[in-house]
Amino acid sequence: MLHINDLTFRIGGRTLFDGATVHVAASQRVGLVGRNGAGKSTLFKLILGELHADGGSVLVRPRATVGRVAQEIPEGEASLIDCVLAHDPERTALLAEAEASSDGHRLAELHERMAAIDAHSAPARAAAILAGLGFDAEAQARPLGSFSGGWRMRVALAGALFARPDLLLLDEPTNHLDLEATLWLESYLATYPGTLIVISHDRELLNAVADRIVHIDQGKLVAYGGNYDRFAQVRREKMELAAKAAAKQLDQRRKLQAFIDRFRAKATKAAQAQSRIKMLERLGPPISIIEDRPISFDFPDPEPLSPPVVAIERGQAGYAPGKAILRNLSLRIDMDDRIALLGANGNGKSTLAKVLAGRLSLLDGTLQRSPKLRIGYFAQHQTEELNPRASAFAHMQELMPLAPEAKVRAQLGRFGFSQERADVAVENLSGGEKARLLFACMSRDAPHLMILDEPTNHLDIDSREALVSALNAYDGAVVLISHDPHLIELAADRLWLVAGGQVKPFDGDLDAYKRLLLDQARESRRDGRDARPAGPNRKDERRAAAELRTQLAPLRKVVQDAEKLVENLGRKKASLQAQLAEPTLYAGPPDKVAAIQRELGEAEKALASAEEAWFAAHEALEDAQGAQ
Repeated sequence: MLHINDLTFRIGGRTLFDGATVHVAASQRVGLVGRNGAGKSTLFKLILGELHADGGSVLVRPRATVGRVAQEIPEGEASLIDCVLAHDPERTALLAEAEASSDGHRLAELHERMAAIDAHSAPARAAAILAGLGFDAEAQARPLGSFSGGWRMRVALAGALFARPDLLLLDEPTNHLDLEATLWLESYLATYPGTLIVISHDRELLNAVADRIVHIDQGKLVAYGGNYDRFAQVRREKMELAAKAAAKQLDQRRKLQAFIDRFRAKATKAAQAQSRIKMLERLGPPISIIEDRPISFDFPDPEPLSPPVVAIERGQAGYAPGKAILRNLSLRIDMDDRIALLGANGNGKSTLAKVLAGRLSLLDGTLQRSPKLRIGYFAQHQTEELNPRASAFAHMQELMPLAPEAKVRAQLGRFGFSQERADVAVENLSGGEKARLLFACMSRDAPHLMILDEPTNHLDIDSREALVSALNAYDGAVVLISHDPHLIELAADRLWLVAGGQVKPFDGDLDAYKRLLLDQARESRRDGRDARPAGPNRKDERRAAAELRTQLAPLRKVVQDAEKLVENLGRKKASLQAQLAEPTLYAGPPDKVAAIQRELGEAEKALASAEEAWFAAHEALEDAQGAQ
């Protein structure tokens, strides 16, 4: 399906790929991984032809369709279901032509093609994908423009999935999804019928979906069989073996060099010294063990406070009086709490986070905070508030105006900023570096409570692991909103479910919550089936249907016989054409060639007559059905 051969690509004086080679077979599901800035999104652009390689080649199988999620937020006033259906241009064109055509032959061809691409089930398939991504039946009928940018990006994802290209490229598909939609996407992609390449920093998604991992490592594309956990294990073992080999070689070099230095000047040992010099040369250059610089986070620990640090009684939360999103809030948070908020997007998780952070006042009820409480609040939209032309150091210095430069840089260093990167303008930082800058900013005064709203969207897998370690080492309270199950499982010890305008403790772990979601989905599908009108009298309907089948049976038999005849004649025509295309035929008797040509002409006439009979039978059947 995809062949990348000896790829070289440079950008801005930096070599991203140097002799990179990998082949992806049809129907494989590949996870593309690597540190932020390694070139994952750039590789997608090379595959799509948006960028051109400096050397080597990127080849997609001829006539294969390649799809991806549109990077621009979709616009328009069409309904969501229509927006998704529009991602199949062939179906749209066939329906439009069928609507306008009055040619019976052409209509038959159009309907045959629509049947081949399963066009009639397309609305149901589009609706199922939208439902899996969080849009109920009512939402699917609403205009696209009535949704926020994040929800519209879900519609773009739904369109890419619906189109079912031969090769589907997905770049961080879970960034705009909540946990519920992420779980659905995992199950959908695990059975995707085409070839899939997905860039993701969500190891749970990669474990559930990928059957092969391609790692961008020092400009090369290194393939590993299995999912992400298998890749991590094999790579760790390879690094350990390489480290042992390097240590062994270094020890050998040291011993040889010591002998040479000791005995080179002695005549009795000169021959042996020369022998050691040749052995040293045969060892070659030292084995290089190059590992990516590890990322580390370090949240400063606050002084302890008496519990509770936050308490709410009979709270009502929302953005306008009389329109509460959350009601009857009664909760408390202590210094040792690690709380993850569960619930679909739109149920009020971010609203609760803003209330706890002091960015939104309660509509009713009481909220008490410890007088000395300091709160750190992280939200992805805050990246938009950064000054693109100012450096990370300038942002931190503005927040710490009285601190010496060394202390400002030390706070940035807690989150992986070297002196060089700290002086780079924000507009030239990667998404992960911007996220780390926000962590550094919000934790500068050692908060007692950290509220993290989707903190991992732009972090690579290693950075996510560093975040988990830092949260587990942190002495304050944490309230976490995330679609990353791995982060929730390792960093949270309490779960609160935000649903139906309520916030309640969830008794169970994340696996229990996943089972609850699956049960709810099954119940919803069952309710949908039960809601279909049964009609006035099922027995009468069945009897009427049986009578209709009896009346139409002779016409159906004529249609079936005509269809079989068309198929047989079509196969005969194709066989004769194949014989005439065989070069060896013309080396034999000319009479044989003429006989096959006459037989082909007769087959073509018979096929044309059979097709006319087939169309006539179809029309008669349709007229009879319409008259009932």
